[in-house]
Amino acid sequence: MGQPLLNIGIQTETEITFLLKGDFVTERRKETLSGRFKAVLNKDIVEISGQGLFLKSKNEITFVPVDAEDSSLVLQSVTIGKNFHWEKKENQKFTGSLKIIKDGEKLTAINIVPLEEYLVSVISSEMNSASSLELLKAHAIISRSWILAQLDKKKKSSQHNLFPFIKTEDEIIKWWDREDHDKFDFCSDDHCQRYQGITKVITENSFRAVEETRGIVLTEKNEICDTRFSKCCGGITEVFENVWENVEHKYLKNISDYKFDPEGFKPDLRDEKNAVRWIKEVPQAFCNTHDKKVLSQVLIDYDQKTTDFFRWKVIYSQTDLAKLINAKSEIDFGDIIDLIPVERGYSGRIIKLKIIGSKKTLTIGKELFIRKVLSKTHLYSSAFIVKKEKIVEGVPQKFILTGAGWGHGVGLCQIGAAMMGEMGYSFDEILIHYFRGAEIKRIY
Repeated sequence: MGQPLLNIGIQTETEITFLLKGDFVTERRKETLSGRFKAVLNKDIVEISGQGLFLKSKNEITFVPVDAEDSSLVLQSVTIGKNFHWEKKENQKFTGSLKIIKDGEKLTAINIVPLEEYLVSVISSEMNSASSLELLKAHAIISRSWILAQLDKKKKSSQHNLFPFIKTEDEIIKWWDREDHDKFDFCSDDHCQRYQGITKVITENSFRAVEETRGIVLTEKNEICDTRFSKCCGGITEVFENVWENVEHKYLKNISDYKFDPEGFKPDLRDEKNAVRWIKEVPQAFCNTHDKKVLSQVLIDYDQKTTDFFRWKVIYSQTDLAKLINAKSEIDFGDIIDLIPVERGYSGRIIKLKIIGSKKTLTIGKELFIRKVLSKTHLYSSAFIVKKEKIVEGVPQKFILTGAGWGHGVGLCQIGAAMMGEMGYSFDEILIHYFRGAEIKRIY
């Protein structure tokens, strides 16, 4: 088995501007091309112009480098952090080929790149390329494993029955995974893995981490593991089935993010009293750190706008919360009377939340849907407790949400892993800590 070529969706716009550095060719035009070009969709036809050139196609146009090692391309005004508070646009530089396709009434730019080259960018985009070598190695392996597991899953998709949306009169349960990309393999944002080109690769560690782990993945019973990761588990990791489809993965289980269980706690916070006590305390954990050197490895520039994540607090007025929930759920609850955890996962993350309003009562889940409904972007996590204040005629005028962690909490905890790397743990020790029972194996 060799490394696959990946099709990564970078941006979808009505107009795409790009720069070809080095010599490129297209299928229909063998003369080499370089310079700045603009792609538009004109009357359902893909049109590309620039450098005295004009190309047309009904569906797509692909630019392939003549010399892959001596060529690159730049896509301008790429949106990163979609729907997050730090969303912005930036120019991004890539290796590999560029495909421009018709995508509905817009165009999509797709970067075609070998897996190992893709990984160099991923581990430099998901975190700082100046991170410890052991952390980067661990992340290269889980990112490689995840990609290959998803490709394998896509091949077998006809054998899967995935129901990401369950709706009844009293309950809406929905979750998001990677199944909604049909025109390319993966996107370049947080929905899949951050892939922001080679601009972020500023140290040799990123190249070393990928090269020294080339072809290495995590496996369980000879199958590549569907490895997952999030920013900060909050001290206890969550299980796969509480976040995505109801399929158990033995290597994605609930563990304490430390050398031992914190005093007075086990990695099982499904009981409400234990969850409340856990969230109110600040237990020892690898990811419980304010060490700026460690945090800078994971929280690159825009991420550092988030300062509290191991334990955090959000305060809403009745007016703001009701307006937010009604808008994000597209349901008129009226005044919000209460937010009641119906079911919690092992990490304390709420899997089902009952929203009681003056006009409507409804239970929602899973964790990401809860986070989306309770925030303009995404609530840090669904591991939170609710305090109501200033109750007037049965209606709270103030809600205080106190929570733990950042993200879904399944698999590797990036901040915890960064701390482990700083403390001298090797990449295999980091992987074995977060993916219990998995084997580290080189497959090519």
